[in-house]
Amino acid sequence: MARWRSVSWRTASTEHPSAVARLRAATRASHDGVDAAFGGYDLSDEAGYRAFLIAHARALPAAERRMRTLPFARDLPARTPLLAADLAALGEAMPAPLPFPDADEGAAWGTLYVVEGSRLGGAMLARAVPAGWPAAYLGAVHAPGQWRAIRAAIDAADGDPDAMVAGALATFDLYARAAAG
Repeated sequence: MARWRSVSWRTASTEHPSAVARLRAATRASHDGVDAAFGGYDLSDEAGYRAFLIAHARALPAAERRMRTLPFARDLPARTPLLAADLAALGEAMPAPLPFPDADEGAAWGTLYVVEGSRLGGAMLARAVPAGWPAAYLGAVHAPGQWRAIRAAIDAADGDPDAMVAGALATFDLYARAAAG
């Protein structure tokens, strides 16, 4: 099960936390819920791994589409093609994505926080996938310094802080719905 709590989140002060620190605090319960939902998949079992990838494929394309409305996000490597390739290697097609409405800029920053933060957990989860199985999606980690740059961009964004939190919560909900089938 992915745990991202080991990431160090620093703020200038506790009275005025950074946007990233605020997102982390406001979404902790949702994050834990999604971790628990996806933690139920056995990645060392082919059927469990296939189901895990299909669940992610029901959420990721819509989430990436939303976050790519931000000019900053357009230069980040997309993982949907990697997920599609992993599923194809297992003989599966991409499922239809769940509905996920377009949103304002603040909400898109919240979605970016969730989607890009999930790369950290993906790197840990990739270790549970047996050697020789397709794992391009989970193995798509950030380049050195990239997560730091993403956090700095979120902190510097002009998006409404409440909209950022709402966007992040909506994205965690999207993944929870995907995990539930």
